[in-house]
Amino acid sequence: MSKPSLPPREPPSVAPPFGSPSVVAADTSTATVQARIVISPADMLSLLGSSDEILKVVEDAVSADVLVRGNEITLTGTPAENAVAEQIFTELLALVQRQQPLTADAVRRTIGMLAAPNPDAQRPADVLTLDVLSRRGRPIRPKTLNQKRYVDAIDAYTIVFGIGPAGTGKTYLAMAKAVQALQAKTVNRIILTRPAVEAGERLGYLPGTLHEKIDPYLRPLYDALHDMLDEESIPRLMQAGTIEVAPLAYMRGRTLNDAFIILDEAQNTTPEQMKMFLTRLGFGSKIVVTGDVTQVDLPGSTRSGLKVVREVLRDIDDVHFAVLSSDDVVRHRLVGEIVDAYAVWDERLAEVDATSSRAKGPRRFTGSSVRAASSRKG
Repeated sequence: MSKPSLPPREPPSVAPPFGSPSVVAADTSTATVQARIVISPADMLSLLGSSDEILKVVEDAVSADVLVRGNEITLTGTPAENAVAEQIFTELLALVQRQQPLTADAVRRTIGMLAAPNPDAQRPADVLTLDVLSRRGRPIRPKTLNQKRYVDAIDAYTIVFGIGPAGTGKTYLAMAKAVQALQAKTVNRIILTRPAVEAGERLGYLPGTLHEKIDPYLRPLYDALHDMLDEESIPRLMQAGTIEVAPLAYMRGRTLNDAFIILDEAQNTTPEQMKMFLTRLGFGSKIVVTGDVTQVDLPGSTRSGLKVVREVLRDIDDVHFAVLSSDDVVRHRLVGEIVDAYAVWDERLAEVDATSSRAKGPRRFTGSSVRAASSRKG
């Protein structure tokens, strides 16, 4: 893990109570100094982790030396290095004091948030303790700054686009917000939709009825519902029309009032389908559109409606585009690395294509090619 670079903070002038840093030296030079953090014995055990697991993650991430004795942590490094470590321990202690169990993953995400640009000054402890929804004691929360901003945008805007690679929680967090809105009675129903576009397959060649062919494309939405609602309540809610899961084509001609509407896999809509969907918006409704513009399954040269819509709606109020990246991937660590590797590969391919086009020069038209083109038009 790369060492985070954070701006140093001014140390307090008096020794604070348990859990706050007490900096022994306030030198702003590059000389090695010490800073001391005194923590209550009960919090120290949680802060270090089983077999010092949490402590080891912090030690690997900071340049300052970290020494733990009793209920005291001593940091030795330059003032800037100590400030980085101090900020990390301060945020981790805030999580502990909010009764949040620390994991190595939570620590790495805290460190990543502290190192990332943060113009709205959001604390990692606030991000990682925001409960969007809770079922059977298992909370659903954002795990990165961009996820928190995405969730906040859903509260603040009528139409929100969540754009990012696989595994960034776009659909899952939108589903959690939909269920939250239904439970709070701010909407009367949830409508979940996806375009029935195949990743390399033709629906007509798949076995079964039309419903059986389409159902697998909607299965991820059902799976998310089962994570967030009681198993026995889902059939009842769907039968009553309180929750509807349907292909995008079924939205045509409708006006959707008092509903939380989610369009998933929106990169596989055409511009015309995207326009049709967005104009279904009725009074008291909210729309969240999610998709990954790097995984378009549309045939041939068909443009993605998700790519076009950002150009079309960028100047309209009450519409927000939330962009997530590989840093926001919450699946296996390798997923983020795979996303980055494909992004690099795509850039190289684009450079090769551009170089090849320049080498070929402008296309020359002969009389026969012009006549052939004219005959095709006729």
